Amino acid sequence: MQALNLPPFEYKLTKSGPNSLIWDVLRRKNVVLTPEEWVRQHVVHYLIDHLGYPRGLLALERGHAYNQRQKRTDLCAFDADGKPLLLVECKATTVPITAAVAHQAATYNQTIGAPLLLLTNGLQHYCWHVDFAQRRNEQLAEIPDYEAAQRVAKNLG
Repeated sequence: MQALNLPPFEYKLTKSGPNSLIWDVLRRKNVVLTPEEWVRQHVVHYLIDHLGYPRGLLALERGHAYNQRQKRTDLCAFDADGKPLLLVECKATTVPITAAVAHQAATYNQTIGAPLLLLTNGLQHYCWHVDFAQRRNEQLAEIPDYEAAQRVAKNLG
């Protein structure tokens, strides 16, 4: 798998027939190692190991309804009260982060309501503060750590 623009982490790979599997610390099981999963696992470890997001407040591929359809979020971080804090949309490194990708993630976030939105393909990362009351987004220079993310969320409420 390709080196990403995120710090490396210790990962466990195994094989199952033709598939490579990677150990997922959140789901506590081996999952098929796709290019998108490689990015997702890097982001999970970056949030936990470098930005202080509590492992127990991260959820992968959580279902939500949008336009009467079931959709799945790649990754969502919650605050201590269980409210969405950071919605993460991961793409494979070969998928550019375009306006269409940003629109898709922002649309999903309408039902989730996270004040922070992160789009990444592992090479490029874009993070926004979403102000639903003012109906505007502010691009951030970096992904906020857990404490800063909570401050952003509290300033909204």
